[in-house]
Amino acid sequence: MARSGGEKERKFDEEYRIDSGIESISISREYGRSDSSDEKDKLGTEDRLDSAYVSSSLTVDSLGDLIEKCSISECERAADCEYTEEEVNFLTTVTEDGDTILHLAIIHEEKCFAHQLIDLFSPELMDIQNNLYQTPLHLATYLNQPTIVSSLLKKMVSLELQDQEGNTPLHVACEHGFWDCANEMVLNASPKLTNVLETQNWRGLTCLHVATLHKHHRLMRLLMKNGVDLNIQEGTSGKTALHMAVELHDVPSVTLLLNRGANVDATMFNGCTALHLAVGRQDAAIANILCQAGADKMIKNMEDETALDLADGNDDILALFPFDDIQIMGRTVTNF
Repeated sequence: MARSGGEKERKFDEEYRIDSGIESISISREYGRSDSSDEKDKLGTEDRLDSAYVSSSLTVDSLGDLIEKCSISECERAADCEYTEEEVNFLTTVTEDGDTILHLAIIHEEKCFAHQLIDLFSPELMDIQNNLYQTPLHLATYLNQPTIVSSLLKKMVSLELQDQEGNTPLHVACEHGFWDCANEMVLNASPKLTNVLETQNWRGLTCLHVATLHKHHRLMRLLMKNGVDLNIQEGTSGKTALHMAVELHDVPSVTLLLNRGANVDATMFNGCTALHLAVGRQDAAIANILCQAGADKMIKNMEDETALDLADGNDDILALFPFDDIQIMGRTVTNF
């Protein structure tokens, strides 16, 4: 499709960027930019899939009127339409916020128009990131539009691109509990699903970690069904999903992870197992579940402490640690 204007690639000065994408509508301001984010600074404009589209004064408020004037809405298949110069200019425009016409159609939930644009555009155009590094797939997921997600994925858009928080679209679905969107992604991600499941956002979290932190058990099961590594560590302290579930006192997640084969003795970077965390938080119920799953009670962390050393006189927890050794303050002094 022809593009109006030169082919010079747009570059954005970080100081003059205007928040874009999902923040353009009031119901979704929670996804806006944090200018103080150190992580965003790591990206640099050269890492963003930017647009060769022509910048213009198109605003989100003018979208509806412009759609009505564009004959794309009258074609059975958007790719078969013939366009006037005005329509080409309209379709190849980005806003000051970095949003293409497809971004805006998704934001305003103009689903019919969005589907027509998806039919028309090539995958590389649909992978353009706005000023918040969001692709149309990110936005469709934020707004829980599984039919748009499905259409985008059938056109082979990228699932691996990350927004300014480092989140892939699957991270977004796992955070907000959008199972239908996530299901479309895992069904259409092959053969790159493993890469997506291993991708960490700027907080070091994979999709499984995010689903666990938000107690989205159905999404956790979906990821497990599709081969997620249950013992993958997040990037800051080395916690597995099991460690996180224990910290949240989330018995269903702990049980689910153990039943699916999570390593009960996996250690964090500081050497703590899930049992260390359960005992340290005085959670006798979860400590019991871990012990029943075969947790090694004698593993020492980097402070040379076993889980028993953290019991702090809790009788319910101490009852889980029968021993034949003479101990003082939880430390063995004589072996029989």
